[in-house]
Amino acid sequence: MDRLLRTWMAPAAMGLAGLMAAPAVEAKTLWFSGMSWTVRPDGQGGPRNNYWCAANAFVDANGELHLRITKMKGNKWCAAEIVSDMRLGYGTYQFQLRSRVDRLDRNVVLGLFNYPTADVGADATNEIDIEFAKWGDAAADMLNYTAWPVQQSLGPSGNTFPLALNGDLSTHRFIWQPTFIRYQSTHGHYDDNRFPIADWTFAPADYGNRIAHAAMPVHFNLWLVAPPSNKQPVEIVISRFTFTP
Repeated sequence: MDRLLRTWMAPAAMGLAGLMAAPAVEAKTLWFSGMSWTVRPDGQGGPRNNYWCAANAFVDANGELHLRITKMKGNKWCAAEIVSDMRLGYGTYQFQLRSRVDRLDRNVVLGLFNYPTADVGADATNEIDIEFAKWGDAAADMLNYTAWPVQQSLGPSGNTFPLALNGDLSTHRFIWQPTFIRYQSTHGHYDDNRFPIADWTFAPADYGNRIAHAAMPVHFNLWLVAPPSNKQPVEIVISRFTFTP
């Protein structure tokens, strides 16, 4: 799994030093699933030094979130990311998708995750991920669950699963508790795992070092490890996000 230090964080998710150093940019905000979100502004930066376009994230008339990867001039492509203006802690994080994420190009990554602010921890710590990605390898599993430790030196823990949806709708969640993180994915839009795709629990004995315990913002991002091998733009629809403390 690729991890590079991020060069951007939404204003609500940055420490004071980051705010003072950041250039003045008028942030675009969205209202989605009853929450306020900040859109990553136009620019270039990690992961994988992608280009980012604020116009590639929007909410439609039905209240659904759209994330796009679009072609720029030359062989450049533009990605999208949003981050919640609220930090969330222990509870159930549920993401309902209306897109065939099982058919993503091998170079496309869709991330649904929380991510530490500077006061919580460094990059490659604390993060809890659900990612749809083959990381450039067409033979790899598409569904990735990853838990990043509180102590960076311990390294991530995770599991991958094949993904073959029976339609456009799927639900994915992680249940974050002090001693474990449980990940689930199911066909359709349901609040349980009645048509299971995957179910994995991470419950280490040294949970205090391996499971995050501080509230963090939630991120959605759609980006590339390399230009799409099929040379096609991408659009993902996220119908709803819910958080239950």
